[in-house]
Formats: sequence, structure tokens, C-alpha cells
Amino acid sequence: MAQVSDLRFLVTPGGSLQGRLRVPGDKSVSHRSIMLSAIAEGETHITGFLEGADALATLAAFRRMGVEIEGPRDGEVRVRGVGLRGLRAPDGPLDLGNSGTSMRLLSGLLAGQSFPTTLIGDASLTKRPMRRVTEPLATMGARINSSETGTAPLHIEPVSGLSGIRYEMPVASAQVKSSLLLAGLYAEGETCVTEPAPTRDHTERMLTAFGYPVQVEGSRIRLCGGGRLKGCRLRVPSDISSAAFFMVGASIAPGSDLLLEGVGINPTRVGVVNILRLMGADIALLDERLEGGEPVADIRVRSAPLKGIRIPEDQVPLAIDEFPAIFIAAACAEGETLLTGAEELRVKESDRIQVMADGLMKLGIEAEPRPDGLRILGGTLGSALASEGGGIDAHGDHRIAMSFAIAALRAGGPIEIRDCLNVETSFPGFAALAETAGLGIREVRT
Repeated sequence: MAQVSDLRFLVTPGGSLQGRLRVPGDKSVSHRSIMLSAIAEGETHITGFLEGADALATLAAFRRMGVEIEGPRDGEVRVRGVGLRGLRAPDGPLDLGNSGTSMRLLSGLLAGQSFPTTLIGDASLTKRPMRRVTEPLATMGARINSSETGTAPLHIEPVSGLSGIRYEMPVASAQVKSSLLLAGLYAEGETCVTEPAPTRDHTERMLTAFGYPVQVEGSRIRLCGGGRLKGCRLRVPSDISSAAFFMVGASIAPGSDLLLEGVGINPTRVGVVNILRLMGADIALLDERLEGGEPVADIRVRSAPLKGIRIPEDQVPLAIDEFPAIFIAAACAEGETLLTGAEELRVKESDRIQVMADGLMKLGIEAEPRPDGLRILGGTLGSALASEGGGIDAHGDHRIAMSFAIAALRAGGPIEIRDCLNVETSFPGFAALAETAGLGIREVRT
């Protein structure tokens, strides 16, 4: 079979989104379900696991370290845990592909092991900053060597032991918090992390599901090392980050009425719902319930006129991964939308502030990138065609690619998006699912 070097989306303008959809499992929860079940005692049965490249990279890494894993098959995985001290040295570097979550969380989990490990990734991951985790881990006694610029590959050396620390995070980051908590499992004494603003708390919730005591007191999270995790049953909710594209699409496309089933509505992740509602979106949460310790709901979205807003900075950490989609909503809203306090968007899979601004300007929207955000003046979306020397370059960023695909619902002509292969990292089957809902999308592989 010929190797695919590029995936393009060709999207026809117009249409609406209708019906019932279930988007794939939550990527953040899927990562953590493998990591914690691998170091638990006994078997863990996982359903709803995301079979995308990022989560599969985490799964493959633990197989390389001696963990017996069955699946995934249709989202079902069985993991036979080896306990906190049961991992074995892999036979070479662990390739984590495009997954920053895998690399940052594994840095903490592997810092306390008795064997050396090297973490590598693709070209995009190798450019992303890792000092935000390696520096606080070093204060716990970890020995992690990186490139001169603080990026991968990361070489993790065994140490005689880690010590718990009290760490006040300078910037809100669930990945940094989780990395330190995972290292804290192997540390002597208490590890205490204080965050400046709420971030996703999947690690704390899942540790509790595995029977590991965690104390959460406002912005402070504490745990003591040396405990035990016990295998359990986990159901991964549908990913709100994946649902966000359809929430935006149904909001901006006239005549849309869409139900998204079983979506995780963790309070640290619902910024996209809050922001879209502030813009005037018609979003209802139905049948709210708990599944595996995570709050879940069916989300009904109907089209509504949107207005530009100043996005509250307290919502930024709650929607950090959803901003590419939110920017499309802003482009279709009446008036100006202003985002500030979102410097982290500059160091994601791409510089999401600049790349989204470039794409929106190609579609005829006024977009002014700023160091920590973006100003967008809503208007009429045009077209971007390769034949005109145009087209949108996703820069290998899955969220950029899917956001501009959804933008076609309100575009004045077809939109072509290049460099979309990494969509499969977080949302396998995106184009097929979007087509069933009413988006005129076609994949072209070269």
C-alpha cells in the first residue's frame, strides 16, 4: 500500500447539521486510563477508549514496558496492571508521535522508575516546550536531560528516590499538574500542587476511581507517595473537544438542530459551552449524569445568531483546546470578539493564534493576532481555493484542520485545507461523521 504523505479536506459551502451523533472518546481521559491502569494492581476494563494515534501512542508505550493489554476493539481495552513498581525497561526509545500529553505526563510517571527511558516524538512534538515539566520534576530529584532549548528528546535517568514538593504553578496547566502528581506517586512524603486557575481534573478524579487518596482543597491538590492503585471498570465519555466543532457548526449554520450524545461535561472543561452561550448560542445540557466519576450529558445545539464578546479570562483554561473552533464562531458573529490571556495557544501543535489568524484572513475576516490572544471582527466568510493559490494550511494541527472544515458551513465558496493527517490523532473518522451530519466534506489522500 502506498504511503500517504498528505491528507486534504475539500469542503463545499453551506448546509446545516442535523440528527444525533456520538463523537469519539475523550482523549485526555483515554491517556490517563491507560497510564493508571498499567500501574494499578489487577485488571482494568475500559470502554469508550479513543482509538486515535495520540492515545494509541500511550498504549503502545506501556506495552513496550511489559504491560499486557488486550485491544482496543471498538473502544474496549483490558489492561492487566503491574503495580507501581512493576514496569520494565523498554528495549529502546518510546516514540510518542504527536502527543504532548503523553510526553509530559510520562515524564512524571517515569521519573521515579528504576530504569532509564528516552522519550521521542515527531517533528511537531520535538519543537514543543518541556521545561515546564522537567524543571519542577528536577526539584523532586528527577534527572531528565533535554535539548539545549528544553525540548525532546527527553532522557530520563533512574534516581535513588524522589521527594515530595510544594509547587505553585506559575501558569495554569493540567499537564504540568498531572505530571507532578504522577511523580508524587513515587515520591517520599507529600506532593502538593497549587494552580493559579482551575484546569482539567481528570487525573485527580481517576486516581480516586483507582482507590488512591487525593485531597483537593480549592486550588490545592495533595497526595502522598507509596500508595496502591486497584484495577476497576472505566467508561470514557465522548470528548467535549471533539464535540466543540459540531457545537460551533450547529450554532453558525442556519436550520441546524443537533444532539451530541454522552459528552463529558467536566466542570474544568466546559469553557466552550460557557463562551458560546455568552455569544448567544442555543445549547442545552440534557440527561446530566455521572459515568466512571466523570459528569456526562447529551448536548442539544440549535442554530442561533451569535454576537462578538470579550472572552472572560477565567474561561481561558477551561477552553484552551477549543479556541480554534471558537474562533470560527467569532468569525461568524456580529461585532468584535477579543481573546486575551491565552499565551499557551502559541505553543500547541502549531502557533494556534497565528495560524488561525492567517486562515481567517484568507477567508476575508479581519483577524489581529496579539501576543496572548486574538481580535476577530465577525463578517462574511469567503472561499479559499488551491487553484487561486489559496487554500488553508493546517500546519499539521488537527484542531486547525477541523475548525476550518466546519467554517465551510458559512463560507461563500469551497474551502480546501491541507496537511490534515494529524486529525487521526484525536478524531479518527471525523470526515465521515461530519458528512453524516450534513457537512459536504471529501478527503483527498496523496
